[in-house]
Order: sequence, then C-alpha cells, then structure tokens
Amino acid sequence: MNEKKKTVMADLALLLCALIWGLGFVATDLSLSNGIGTYYTMAIRFGVAFVLMAIIFFKKLKKINKQDVKAGVIVGIVLFLAFTTQTVGLNYTTPGKQSFLTGLNVVMVPFFYWFVKKKKPDNYTFAATFICLLGMGLLSLNGEASFESTQLLGDGLTVVCAVFFAMYIIVVEHFTQKSDPIIITVLQMATAMILSVIAVLISGEGMPTNVPTVGWAAVFYLGAVSTMVAYIIQNSAQKYTTSTHAAIILSLESVFGALASVIILGELFTVKMVIGCAFILVGLITAETKLNFLRGNKKKDLEDVA
Repeated sequence: MNEKKKTVMADLALLLCALIWGLGFVATDLSLSNGIGTYYTMAIRFGVAFVLMAIIFFKKLKKINKQDVKAGVIVGIVLFLAFTTQTVGLNYTTPGKQSFLTGLNVVMVPFFYWFVKKKKPDNYTFAATFICLLGMGLLSLNGEASFESTQLLGDGLTVVCAVFFAMYIIVVEHFTQKSDPIIITVLQMATAMILSVIAVLISGEGMPTNVPTVGWAAVFYLGAVSTMVAYIIQNSAQKYTTSTHAAIILSLESVFGALASVIILGELFTVKMVIGCAFILVGLITAETKLNFLRGNKKKDLEDVA
C-alpha cells in the first residue's frame, strides 16, 4: 500500500474514532446520571481499557523497553490532565461554553505543530481549522455567545483542558514514530487509571452503589470501546497522517455526539446545529482536498473552451 492510500485509510480510521467518541458523550451522560461519580467513571473507564488491552496484547507487552515506558507515561499523564481539567472546569462553567472552549484544541494543534516541527501549515489547513471551530461553536452554544457571565476559574480550566488535548495529539504523533502504538496505548491507559484512582482517594468521592444495568453498560462502553478501541485506532492511525489532519477529522466528534444525543437521548436538533455540522463538513473537505476538485473543474472547462 502506497503512502497516499495509507494516509486515506488513516483518516478514515480517525473518522471511525470520532464516531465512537461521539457516542461516548451519551455513554458518559448515562454513567454520571446513574450514580457513578466523575473520578470513579474515569478510573473504571481507564481500568477496563487497561485490563482488556493487557490481556489481548500480552505478548506485545513482553517487548516493552524504557523508551516505551517513558512514552506511555508521558502520553498517559497528558490524557489524564485533559480529562481532569475538563471535568473539574465543568463545576464552574456551563456545558455549552465548555464544549466551545474545549474545541479550541482544534485551532491550537497547527500552532503546536508549527512550534514543535518548525513546519508552518498551509493556508487551507488554517482556514479549515477555523471553519471547524465555528462549526463546533454553533453546535455547542445555546444562545450563550457572551463570555461575560462565565466564572474565570471554569473558563481558565477549560482552556487548559483544550491545551492538553492539543498537546495529546502532538505527543501521540511524536512517540508513535518511535514506539509500538499498541504498547504506548496500554501504558497510557495504565498511567491514566492509576492517576484516576489517586484522584478518587484525594477527592473522597463515594463508591457507586445501586447503579442500574444501563449505568454499568455505559461505563463499560467507555472503557472497552470509547477508550480501548478508539485510542488504539487513533495511536495507530496517526503514524500515517498529520497532527492537523487528525485534529480536524476528530472534530467530527461534535457532530456525531449531537446526532447521538438526538437519536438516543431525544435532545432537540436545531437549525443552528445543522448549520454547525455543515461548517465542519466544509472544513474537512477544505483540509482534505485543498479544494483541488474546484481548480480541476475550472482547468477542465478552460481546456474544453480551447
């Protein structure tokens, strides 16, 4: 398989990843609303992912070296910090505004990539990133476009969360070039699990009791599918595509999350949300094609006239 096909397959894999994470919004809501606390949800989520992966990829784990451990721990810490700052920040701000602010990671990635790799993204990538950000804003904000009423702490933590998610995409691309993506994923889950358990102990969060089947099913989905399967896909796919491509494609998580909420939770799907989805689609097409199909058609028309 040539490099171009590998890139296309990687981008399609990341699209699947976005779908899985979109459904994860519903699963998280079901977990929290059925009596499983924030840090327990994180601990169980990462714990399930780690145990299953350790069993499935046991043979690969025998080949772990110091470089793999270093990579897995660093990636795991960044992942944990992203989820933690997002969760704690939600205590001080609204979900709509937090979704918008978290989406800033899509804009941040090209700049991080530029800083780390000294490679400036092209103008199409910058334009596509901002178009996707506008789309996520339309999907997330419910008439709360003003930031004046939002408490500084919540907004600040959420912006930090966006920074960590942007950093996560960058460090994954960096380390998967040197280490086995599967091994890194297993180790990052172990790291995030341990840190989540520590967070449970420090926070004094009560152990979940009388949780209905739907709650446990939701948190198992988060661990087995939304975490284990999705992060294996992401860490493997990013070997064959760029950080900026990954950030833009993964922004479709917002679209899938909105659709899942409408279909499964019965939430209202407004005209503004449809427009937001359209913005994101335009951004993706711009990033992936550089609008070559438009230039190609124009060139063909000119040839036909001649």
